[in-house]
Order: sequence, then C-alpha cells, then structure tokens
Amino acid sequence: MEELFKNSKLRIALNKKGYDKYIKISFPVKYGIYSEIETEDYIFQFNLNSEIVRAKSKKQQWLNPSEWLKRTIGNDWIYYSTGGYAGVFEAIGEYYLPNLQYPTNSLIGGKPFNEPEIKKIVTQWHSILDKSIQLSKIPERFHIFLNKSLENSNRKLSEKSNKLFEILKQRVSVLPPDARHVDYDVIPVNISEGCLYNCRFCRVKSEKPFSLIEKEEISTQIKQLKNLYDKDIRNYNSVFLGGHDALNAPVELIEFAAEKCYSLFEFKDSYMKSSNLFLFGSVDALLNKQGNDFDKIAALPFQIYINIGLESVDQETLDILGKPLTAGKVARAYKLIRAINIKYQNIEISSNFIIDDSLPKNHYTSFLNLLKKECTIFKDKGDIYLSPLRINKPSRQEVFKFNELKLKSPLPTYLYIIQRL
Repeated sequence: MEELFKNSKLRIALNKKGYDKYIKISFPVKYGIYSEIETEDYIFQFNLNSEIVRAKSKKQQWLNPSEWLKRTIGNDWIYYSTGGYAGVFEAIGEYYLPNLQYPTNSLIGGKPFNEPEIKKIVTQWHSILDKSIQLSKIPERFHIFLNKSLENSNRKLSEKSNKLFEILKQRVSVLPPDARHVDYDVIPVNISEGCLYNCRFCRVKSEKPFSLIEKEEISTQIKQLKNLYDKDIRNYNSVFLGGHDALNAPVELIEFAAEKCYSLFEFKDSYMKSSNLFLFGSVDALLNKQGNDFDKIAALPFQIYINIGLESVDQETLDILGKPLTAGKVARAYKLIRAINIKYQNIEISSNFIIDDSLPKNHYTSFLNLLKKECTIFKDKGDIYLSPLRINKPSRQEVFKFNELKLKSPLPTYLYIIQRL
C-alpha cells in the first residue's frame, strides 16, 4: 500500500505501483513497485531493496523532462532519450533510446554522459540525497526507508554487482536484442559457456570453446541469484539463459533450468504479468535440434525469445567475418526459423545480420532475396536485427543503408544495440 510524506522541501512516496506489464508507448513509463524521493531539484526512485534504480533532475539544465537515468543490476547507468520519438521507434522498436556509458555499436544517440547535470547524478546522487533530508523531522517509517537507501551507497552497489559477476563467473557482455521487450530487466542464469564458432569479427563473446554447466551448479547459481535479488525479485518476470549459445544445450537442460527459475524466482507471484525466457542460439544449435525438441521448449511456462546470429547469407561475407558456415546452411537455418515462428505461438526466433560500409554488395542483395523468398506471407513475427560491425564509429552511410534495408524488408527490422548487464 502506498504511503506518502511531504513537507515544503521534500516528498517521499513508499510502495508506488508502476505498470505491471511492459508496453510500447511514447511517454515515460515506470515498471514494478518502487519508492520515490522528490527534492526541490531531483527525483530519485528506489527498488524493493531500497537501492537506487532511476533518477532525473528538475533543473533547466536537464536535457528533456521526459528523459531519465536508470541504473542496472550490473551497476551501469543508462540515459533514456527520446531522440525525436518516431525516428527512435523506427530504428530500434522502442520509443526511448538507451544511451550507454561504455563503447557499443549504436549508430544513433548523442553523448549525454558528458552533460554536467547527468554526470552529477551518476557520481553524486548519494551526497545530493544526504544533504537534502533531515531525518529528525521525518516519521519513523520513512526514516527507516531513507536510512536503508543511504546505506546502499555507490560502494555497496558496486559490491553487489561484483557479487552478481562472481555468481555467474563472468559479466554478461551482451544481452539478446529481444530483451528490449522487458526493458532489459532480466535475471541472468548461465547453463553453458563459450561459443561454437568464435567468429573473427565478434567483439563481445568469449574465446572459450562451448561447454555445458552441470545441473547442480545451475541450481546453486539460481539459489544465489534469488538471495542477491532479494525482495526486488518480485519486480522481475524474465530470465536470460546464458551464455552465448544456450540453445546448443540439450533440451532437457534448458527445461531443467527454465522450470527451476520459474519455481525458485516465484514468477507465478511476480508483480509483473506473464513470464519471459530469452536465449541466444547458433545456426548449428538450431539445425541440430531433434524431433519434438521445440514442442518441449514451447511447453515451458514462458513466452520464449530466441536470437540466432546468421550474419550473412553471402559466402564471401561469411569468409570475411570469419564465420565457419556455408551460405547454404544459413539459408536452411532461416527457413527453419520461419517455420518455427509460424508453428509455435509462444516461441519467437529473431535473426541477426551484419551491416558495414566495407561488406560486399552481394551481402545486402542476398539478405533481401532470402527474406523475400521465405516471407511470401507477411507475418509480424521474427524480428530482423541489423548489427553495425564497428564499435563506437557510427557512419552516416551505415544509417542510410539501414534505412534502405528497413524499407525493403518484409519483416520488422531494427538496429541491434549491444547492451550488457
């Protein structure tokens, strides 16, 4: 139940109820149950563990009153900008553009973290809050909340993110692009390590060979994650099964991990409606699945999103990228992707393709030919993501190429922005 306290300089709202379902809408939306502190100049929002998760300034120097900062469980700050709404939605399928603190492959967005007011919140939110409140004049219930919020200092939050990486034995270097559907609010659980291909072009995956994680270790991981997320687990309804090719795991291991997560994370009682499962897959992982494997996956209590890295259906381009596949195998994989998307209501498989100024012309020709051949009946399912090859080097030519391909594509086509956890 929401509780409110305010005086002439401070307003505190405990247990505010945000949206309980992720939606696509062109005004600021906050999800889950959270508490809010509003001072004369700032608004701070905290999760159910009294950890800061969102913030914005009310000063004139703030870039846009509809924009805000969000802090992730990995302790990254993300600045959500409107970017003109329509243009952003056309490019990424969302109304707000995530601007990241670390190098990424995005072709759009500015440099908001260079803005003094944004820098100030990221680095000084704790001292700003500490100076804005006088605990002696606040009722005990609110006093307790403020004390907990101040205890969760930058140092404590950094320690918690390091604990997350320790549980996973690594940092999640990239999330599936479909995780945008839940604002990247996922609990990561690793069921595998490494990758089948270790392609030459890839900058986000490890160089380890593919290997599975034992069930006992997965169970331990899930229990530790439940303790780490603590009270705020009620604000989650989605899992990312890692690492970079979880689909290559036996279907029995995928079932085991997914069902364990659903049970231990208590998704049935989550504040957020429905449950979602995200994972990456490779071409061979997809083609090697047997008989009724996808029937078993579809039986899980989730909406399931699988992202497959196809990269190109042009052999010259695949060779340049160092991806050890034939163009024929990629084409077969995409044919299967289309069939699965049509057959299963709760499974959606998206595909990644590379874009770059330097790639052969036939890379783009063969890409469009493949889509038009397999998508004779338009279905708004199975998004196509175009991933810029270079990191932190946006090119006007690449933006033009993306817009051209998007217009010609028979399926929803978006930019893939590499975002970590």
